[in-house]
Amino acid sequence: MAETFRLTLAQLNATVGAFGANADKALAAWQEGKRAGAQMVALPEMFLTGYQTQDLVLKPAFVRDAMAAMEALAAKITDGPALGIGGPYWDESGQYNAYWILQEGKVVARLLKHHLPYEDVFDEMRLFDSGPISGPYRIGPLRVGTPVCEDAWHPDVAETLAETGAEILLVPNGSPYRRRKLDLRMNVAVARVVETGLPLVYLNMVGGQDDQLFDGSSFVLNPHGEMAVHFAPFDEVIDHVDFERGPEGWRALPGRKDAQPDDWEQDYRAMVMGLHDYLAKSGFKKVVLGLSGGIDSALVATIAADAMGPENVHCVMLPSRFTSQGSLDDAADAARRLGCRLDTVSIEESRHAVEGALAHLMEGTKPDVTEENIQSRLRGAMLMAISNKFGAMLLTTGNKSEVAVGYCTIYGDMAGGYNPLKDLYKTRVFETCRWRNANHRPWMKGPEGEVVPPQIITKPPSAELRENQKDQDSLPPYEVLDAILERLVEEDQSVEEIVAAGFDRATVKRIEHLLYISEWKRFQSAPGPRLTTRAFWLDRRYPMVNRWRDPS
Repeated sequence: MAETFRLTLAQLNATVGAFGANADKALAAWQEGKRAGAQMVALPEMFLTGYQTQDLVLKPAFVRDAMAAMEALAAKITDGPALGIGGPYWDESGQYNAYWILQEGKVVARLLKHHLPYEDVFDEMRLFDSGPISGPYRIGPLRVGTPVCEDAWHPDVAETLAETGAEILLVPNGSPYRRRKLDLRMNVAVARVVETGLPLVYLNMVGGQDDQLFDGSSFVLNPHGEMAVHFAPFDEVIDHVDFERGPEGWRALPGRKDAQPDDWEQDYRAMVMGLHDYLAKSGFKKVVLGLSGGIDSALVATIAADAMGPENVHCVMLPSRFTSQGSLDDAADAARRLGCRLDTVSIEESRHAVEGALAHLMEGTKPDVTEENIQSRLRGAMLMAISNKFGAMLLTTGNKSEVAVGYCTIYGDMAGGYNPLKDLYKTRVFETCRWRNANHRPWMKGPEGEVVPPQIITKPPSAELRENQKDQDSLPPYEVLDAILERLVEEDQSVEEIVAAGFDRATVKRIEHLLYISEWKRFQSAPGPRLTTRAFWLDRRYPMVNRWRDPS
C-alpha cells in the first residue's frame, strides 16, 4: 500500500486587524481538513493579522495581541491535523514575518521569512528582521520545507531546504494581483521545482486590502513543472491535495484544476472585489456617485452594482445649463439598465450664487477654468452631503489617464472615498464596458446584458463644463495619450525613446509636464484597486515639487 499524505489548502480572505474573525476562519478550515482526513491544513502568509499590515506591525501592542491570538488558536488545534498559518513573531532576537505550525495544542515550529521584499508595493525591510533559513519540519510521514513568499523567489532557501531533507515545498504567500502576475509566479515556481526536484505548493490569499488585491490562483507543481492542482482566482477555496510516495519521492496526485480567465475578466473581477472589500471591511454597505451620462461614471456604477447589488447603489445626476439632454437621457438609461436609484440635483442655482458672490472680485476677467471648476466643486459638495446624510460612501470616477495628467478637479470630481478606475486607462475603460456588456458571471450582483448603454460608449467624451466642450479640446486623442502615458509611467521611457517610436515631440513634452505637475493632486486622491506594476501610490513615488524635466 502506497504511503499517502493529504494537505488541505485554504485560499481565504483575511481582514487586517481582525484577529478573532481571521482565527475563526482558520479554525473552520482546520475542521474541514479534519473531516476530510487531512494530516495538515495550510493558510497563507500573515493570515492571522491580515496583509499588508504596513506600520501596524511596528506597534508592540498589535504584535502582542496577534501572538496572544495565535497561542489561543494553537490551544484549539488538538486531535486532528497540524495547522500552518502566517503571523508576526517577536522575541529578543528580532521582529519576524513568521509561519507558525500548530499541532496538539501547541506551537511546534516557526519558520521565519529570510528574504524581505522592498520593491513595488513592499517595504518589509523597515518592518521585519531577516530570519535564518529554517530547516524542514515533520508532519506525519512527510518532511515539509516552507519558504515564506519572497523566499521562494530566490534559489538559496529552497536549495537549503532540499539539502536538509525537505520532501515537498509549501510556499505561503501574500502576493498581490497585477495584470499577468500568474505567468511570473509560475516561472519562479517552475525554477524552484527544477532546481530541487521537489513538488511545490503555492498557496496565495484572496481579498482586497486598501489598494492591493490578492487573487489567490493557488497551484501545486510536481517536478518537471507538471501542474497537478490549480485553484480559481479571486474565489475563496478550501480543497485537498493528495500526495503519494513513489520510487522517486512524493508526488501530488492530479486534482482540482479551475479555469483561469483572461486579462479583461481578471481586471474587472479585481475592481469589483477591491470595491466590495474596501467597503465591507470599512463597514459601508451602500455607495453614492455622480452619474453624468459619460462612460467613466457608467462603468463605476456597473462595478458598484456588481460588487454591492444595484439596490445599494445611489446615482445622482447633477446638471447645469451646460448639461445636454443627451447626457440626461443617457444617465437615466444607464441607471434603468442597472436597476439603480437615480435622483437629480441641479447645480444651476448654486452656480449662480457662487459666481454672484465672487463677481466683485472677478469683475473684468474672462470666464476660464475657474468657472468650470466651480461647477465640479459644487457637484462634489452636493454628493458629499448625500454621502454624509445617508451613510453611503462616495465613489469618485476618474480614470488613470485623467488622474495622470490632472484632467480632474481637486475637491470636485476627485471628491470621494474610493476610485474603482484609478488604475485603468481611458482606452481600457471603453474596452471594459464592451467586455461587461457581452459577459456575465455568477459573482456579479448586477444584471446581465448591455448594462452600459451603447451610445455612452460611442459618443465623444466631454466634461460638459462649457458650451460644446470635448475632452480632445484639451488632450490628445486617448489612444495617443494612453500610449504616451504607458511609456512614461509603466516603462519609464525617455522623451527621446517615445519620439523615436513615432510620437510628436511637443505632445510628449506636454504630457510629461502635465504628469509631473499633477503629482500633488494624486497625493490627495482617493485610493483605488491596483491593476498594473505602476499604479499611482506605492508603485510610483514621486515628489510633488519637481523642477526636473527630461532634456532629451
